[in-house]
Amino acid sequence: MNRVLVDTGPLLAILLDTEQHHAACVRYFLDSGARLATCWPVLTEAAWLLQNRPDIFANLLATVEKRGLEILPLSADDVPYIATLMRRYRNLRLQLADAALVHLANRERIDTIFTLDRRDFSIVRGAHGKRFTLVP
Repeated sequence: MNRVLVDTGPLLAILLDTEQHHAACVRYFLDSGARLATCWPVLTEAAWLLQNRPDIFANLLATVEKRGLEILPLSADDVPYIATLMRRYRNLRLQLADAALVHLANRERIDTIFTLDRRDFSIVRGAHGKRFTLVP
């Protein structure tokens, strides 16, 4: 089973049935068989976006607690790589969560990102200039 990094957008779309991409994201989540992984900056972004829906954010945390979503660690050793990515893509105004996912993709050798952010992730490159596979 392959690991796929998940961005904030699909997490929200899965949790909120009113989201435009809800059906596509739920379908990918259920049918892909992938092990989903993310990082704390993504969860922090989700918490901020769901600040008026603490019940929904609690559901997200429950998914993490049940091991349905792996949290990949970041440490001070990862900061220089993330900072370099943010400088390299400063014209995109790359957010911390996105830069952290790109760094983790390179570090963990993950080539697929579950995202709705086609603008940034279609431009940003992984290790050796490789494009990411974007789903759904």
